[in-house]
Amino acid sequence: MTDSETTMKSALATARRVLQIEADAIAGLMDGLDDRFEKAVELLFACKGRVVVTGLGKSGLIGRKISATLASTGTPSLFLHAAEALHGDLGMLTSDDVLVAISQSGETEELVELLESVKRLGIHLITLTAQPRSTLALASDVVLIIAVKEEACSLNLAPTASTAAALAMGDALAIALLERRGFKEEDFAALHPGGRLGKKLRRVEALMHAGDDVPRVLASSKMPEVIYEMSRKGLGMAAVTEPDGRLLGIITDGDLRRVMHKRQNVLDLSAADCMTRKPVTLARTELAASALRLMEEKKITSVLVVDDEERLEGVVHIHDLWTLQLF
Repeated sequence: MTDSETTMKSALATARRVLQIEADAIAGLMDGLDDRFEKAVELLFACKGRVVVTGLGKSGLIGRKISATLASTGTPSLFLHAAEALHGDLGMLTSDDVLVAISQSGETEELVELLESVKRLGIHLITLTAQPRSTLALASDVVLIIAVKEEACSLNLAPTASTAAALAMGDALAIALLERRGFKEEDFAALHPGGRLGKKLRRVEALMHAGDDVPRVLASSKMPEVIYEMSRKGLGMAAVTEPDGRLLGIITDGDLRRVMHKRQNVLDLSAADCMTRKPVTLARTELAASALRLMEEKKITSVLVVDDEERLEGVVHIHDLWTLQLF
C-alpha cells in the first residue's frame, strides 16, 4: 500500500469515527428528554416578545444558527452576543422576551454576569448545558442537558460532539415549537420569498395568467370563435364561463381533437357542446408546488384558478412552473 493510499484510509477511518461519535452524542440526548423539554416549548410559545439566544465562542455560533432557525419557522428571534451584552447591547432585552443561554460548563463568565439583569427584568431563562448544578442551570427556569461522553476531536478538546448536540437540541425546540404553533407551508412561504425554496413556495396568484391574458369564451360561443381565442392566447385551452364569470367548463387541444374525430360539423357546434364540465381548479392562494403536483396527478398541462363562488380568476400553465425549476 502506498503512502497516499495509507493516508486516504486513515482519513476515511477518522471521518467514520467522528461521524459515529457525533451521531451517538445526538442519539444520547433522547434518553434525557422529559417534561422539562415540554416546559421549555411552552415558555417559548407563550413568549410575547422575542426569543433571544445567547452564548460565547462555539456556543455562540451554534446560538446564531438556532436563532435563525427559530426566526425562519415563525418565532421572532435574535442572537445576543454575551460579551457585547455587557457593553451596551443589553438594551436589546425586554421583559417580554425569553432568553435561551448555551454554555457547556454553565459557568461562562459573561453569561453569569448577565443573570442579575435578566432576573431584574423578570425574563424567563432556558439554559442548554452539560452541567445541571452549574450557576446558570440553578438560575434557570428550565434546564436542558446537552452532555456528551466525549468530543469527536482526537484530543477530546475541540468542541465537536458537544456543539452537534447543542445544535440538535436547538433544532428539536424549533420544530416542536413550529408544530405547537400550527405553522404551515403557506406560513413558511411568507418567510422565504427568495431563492429556490422561495420559488417552490410561491403562490399560484403570483404565477397565473389573469385578465385579458386568460382564454375565455361563453357557452354559446361558436367553435370558430373558440379556436381563434385558443390560438390568440396560446395556452392550448379556453375556459368556458357564464357572462358573470362563473366557470362552466374547459376546452383543450385534446378536446378539439376528440370532437373532430367524432363529429364532422365541428364548426357548427358551440363551446357548450365541446367542453369538459367540472374542470380541475385551484384557489389563488395555493402554492406553486401544489399546482405542479395536481397537474402531475391529473396528467394535465393547465389548471384554472377560481374564487369561492367559482368565478374564473386565471389559469396556470405547466410552462409557468417550468420557469421556477420545480422539477
